[in-house]
Amino acid sequence: MMALNSTRDFHLKTHIDLMKEYTINESLSSADSPYMRCLSNPRPFGQIVADKLKSLEIIKDGSYILEAGGGYGTLMSGFLDFSGNMIEKAVLADLSKELLLRQKKQLEKWRGKCLFVHADIHEMIGAINGIDLIIMNEMIGDLDTITGLNASNLSGEAAEIVEKYGLEIPDDSDFNLNSGAIRAVETICKKGIPAFISEHSSDPIIPIDMPWLANGLACDSYPREIKLFAHSEFTIRFSHLEKVAKKLGRQTLTGSYIELAGIKNPPSFKFIFTTGACSTQEQEIIYEFLDHIREYRWLIIL
Repeated sequence: MMALNSTRDFHLKTHIDLMKEYTINESLSSADSPYMRCLSNPRPFGQIVADKLKSLEIIKDGSYILEAGGGYGTLMSGFLDFSGNMIEKAVLADLSKELLLRQKKQLEKWRGKCLFVHADIHEMIGAINGIDLIIMNEMIGDLDTITGLNASNLSGEAAEIVEKYGLEIPDDSDFNLNSGAIRAVETICKKGIPAFISEHSSDPIIPIDMPWLANGLACDSYPREIKLFAHSEFTIRFSHLEKVAKKLGRQTLTGSYIELAGIKNPPSFKFIFTTGACSTQEQEIIYEFLDHIREYRWLIIL
């Protein structure tokens, strides 16, 4: 049966503990994280993202940036540590007042550059002006998702989105549609703002030199539910977001977190992952990290 999954009430009313949710950003939040041993060039994830965007000349001197759903502020902290001299203003928008307070504390040393806004990105994004870059890191899975759809009886918003953008959908099975993420990308594209978007994906990209990471992973599927404390999120069909952006005349770049973060690829990693041989704490850390990061994907809208 068709339904709408929304996390709005959860973020408005619930005490949020991100430590109950495994995120790559928090796993790579500091140089002393045990997960850093998996990286060829260990550094906080915010610095990794900033470096990527700087290399593409998306970040320029005097940039105004917006991060939606910034969690504990750890991505922005690393981001500003790497490129703060180029950033004129960083706006952090979040539906959770509790998380905004955490972000404000985390970014105390950058208080002159940061502005914190209590807002629902579903409602705010259309009113954004004067922003040079939007960051939506590991949060679009929280946006509205239409569930229980079927090609035989599509109607309403789902039918409109699928037809308008020529989205591929399964012929004979139920599926879920990332309507909130698609509408966000639609608005970003129409406003002409560059964006960095990342999340768990239902169509992950596995590096050609690490094919073993695809073991047991659906690489061409549709959004699946991730049940978390007091709410559910959904993986993202990135091919849908790419089609929306291209239909609206925007160029895109996309790839895996594995290559973005620069994951090492020694023979021992393959052995640990394919055999599940975790007799030491280090092996457990490597296995856990690889099992999570392989599903993450990023998209840059130019």
